[in-house]
Amino acid sequence: MNDQLLLSEVIGAFSYALDLTEGQPPGHCLRSCWIGVHVGKELGLDQSTLWDLYYTLLLKDAGCSSNAARMCELYGGDELIVKREFTKLNSDNLMEVVNFLLKHTGMGRGMRERIQLIANLAKNGKKLAAELVTTRCERGAAIARQLGFNETVAAGIHCMGEYWNGKGRPTGMGGEDIPLGSRVALLSQVADVFHSIGGPDRAKQEVRTHHGTWLDPKLVEAFEAAAARREFWHGLAADDVEVRVRDLEPESRAIVLDEDQLDAIATAFAQVVDSKSPYTYGHSTRVAHFAEAVAEELGLPPVRRRWLCRGALLHDIGKLGVSNSILDKPGSLTEEEWEQMRAHPRHTEEILARLHPFAELALVAGAHHERLDGTGYPKRISAAEIKMETRVITISDIFDAITADRPYRKAMPLGQALEIMQKMRGTAIDPDCLEALHACLPKLIASSQIAQ
Repeated sequence: MNDQLLLSEVIGAFSYALDLTEGQPPGHCLRSCWIGVHVGKELGLDQSTLWDLYYTLLLKDAGCSSNAARMCELYGGDELIVKREFTKLNSDNLMEVVNFLLKHTGMGRGMRERIQLIANLAKNGKKLAAELVTTRCERGAAIARQLGFNETVAAGIHCMGEYWNGKGRPTGMGGEDIPLGSRVALLSQVADVFHSIGGPDRAKQEVRTHHGTWLDPKLVEAFEAAAARREFWHGLAADDVEVRVRDLEPESRAIVLDEDQLDAIATAFAQVVDSKSPYTYGHSTRVAHFAEAVAEELGLPPVRRRWLCRGALLHDIGKLGVSNSILDKPGSLTEEEWEQMRAHPRHTEEILARLHPFAELALVAGAHHERLDGTGYPKRISAAEIKMETRVITISDIFDAITADRPYRKAMPLGQALEIMQKMRGTAIDPDCLEALHACLPKLIASSQIAQ
C-alpha cells in the first residue's frame, strides 16, 4: 500500500509535525534543510556526508516534544509561544533575556505566582536550561536511532544546542569537537527563523552577528557564499519548497520504503506525539493495539489492519500543535482552548495528506473525533461519512482515554469504563465496534495490554 514512497518524502512530510511542536511556521525544518544542504555543498561535502546532513536537518527537532510539559510548567503558560520566541532571543544579551522572562513568564497568572516563576527562572536559569536542552537532545537522538539512522545523524541532533565558543548545551563542547551536522543545523535554524521575520537581509545579519560565538566562522562564510545566489533565496521562499528539498537528497542514497520501514516511522512519530504530555505517554501505541484487536474481531484482512494501525499510531500527530497548558490543564477548558483542541484532528489530516498514498489514511485518522450523531469535530460529518476504520480508531481512543489517567481525573476501572461506553453506543461509538471490543477484552487482558 505504500506506492513506492521515498524516505525523504515521508520524513519531509512528517517534519511539519515537528514545526508544530516548536511553534514554528509550517515548513521550518524543510527550509532549514534547504539552507543547510546548500551550505554543505559550498563546503564540498561528499554524497555520503550530505545525506547524513540532510536527515540531521529534517529531524533536528525530533526531540522537542519531550520537554514541552516541563517548559509549560516552568514558564506557567503556552510553551509553543515560549519556544517560538526563544529562537529569536540572543541569549548573550542580558537585557534581551530579562525582557524575555518578563514578557513570556506566567502570563495570565496572578502577580504573586508570576513573581515566583520569574524568580525561579532567574535563580536557576542555567540549570533549568541545561535540563530542557538535554531532554530534547537525548530524545531527538534516540528517535533518530529508532528510525534506523546512523550515529552521525544521531550525534548531529544530540549536539544541536552546542555553540562554537563552548558556551552551549548540553555538554559545553566547542569548536570542531561539535559534530558538523550540529553546527550546520544551528546556523540553518538561525537563518530560517530570521528570514521568516525580515527576509534575506535580516537572515544574513543575524548569522553574521553570531560569527565565531554561536556559529562556526567557516560555515558562516559558506552560508554567505550560498546566499549570494538569487536562486538560493528563491528556492527558500518557493511554495514548492517541499519538492525542492526532496530533490536535494543525494540521488544515489535515496531509499524506497518497504512496509516494515513505514511501520517503524509511524511508531517513532507516535512516540514523538506521546512524549509531549505525561498523561498521553504510550497512548498512541495502546490505541494501535486496541484498534488491531477490534479490527481483527470485525474481520478486517491483515493488510488492511496493518494500514489501520498506522493511522491509529498517528491519529494524534496534530496534538503537537496544541499547547500543554491546554493538554495538561486539570480544570475545564475555556471555549478558546476548546477551539485549539478541536483543531488537532485537522492538523493530523493535513500532515498525513501531504503524502499522496496516505490520502485515505489522512481522512480516516483525521476523523477520529467525529460522532455518529453528527455532533463531532472538526467537520461534524454524518454517520454515513464515517468509515469503519475511523470508527475502530474512535472506540480505541475513547477506551484508552477512559482507562488511563488524565489531568482532570484518575483512570476508571474497566467495568465502569464499559458502562460509560455503553451509554455512548450509537451516538459516539459504533455498536459493532463495541461488541468487537467486548469480544476481544479477554485477549487484551491476557496480554497485559489493559488492567481489569
